[in-house]
Amino acid sequence: MAFTEDNISQIPALKLLINLGYNYLSQSETLKFRENRESNVILTDILRERLMHINDIKIGSKKTKFESANIEKAVQKLQDIPLSEGLVQACNQIYNLLVFGHALEQSIDGDKKSHTIQYIDWENPTNNHFHITEEFSVLRTGRKDTYRPDIVLFVNGIPLAVIECKSPTIKEPIKQAISQHI
Repeated sequence: MAFTEDNISQIPALKLLINLGYNYLSQSETLKFRENRESNVILTDILRERLMHINDIKIGSKKTKFESANIEKAVQKLQDIPLSEGLVQACNQIYNLLVFGHALEQSIDGDKKSHTIQYIDWENPTNNHFHITEEFSVLRTGRKDTYRPDIVLFVNGIPLAVIECKSPTIKEPIKQAISQHI
């Protein structure tokens, strides 16, 4: 057996994460879940479904689901984070959305109020869906070439971690991995 990055690190990492509960998605499945757009990093179909599932508006003993228009607004809010203000600013905005949620107006029984939609169920982690894929091609902004991280981990369709697998024989593997994506 040849000692490649796949054999040494990528395949064992995938197996470990699958054993931890991540569901494997093929490259074609991830492309389908992001509306067949390589520029889209969010698995929007999964995100929509999870937003509907994990969010209820509770008023007294009554529970109401968010309207589909508000689900779309929540998806769009996450997708529309501007990178033009810099990566640090974009990361801060994403962090705030993921941790604190997003307030959306919705009428319930004629009473219009703001209600917060959560992207991740922090109180009941088992309500979240965990996916993993490999060789996740993403079209670079303003270019025709792509990024291709070795492994990407998703929570509710949102990419939260990238793993770049490197051979132990490579000099400065961390520097090389970072330079591939920034």
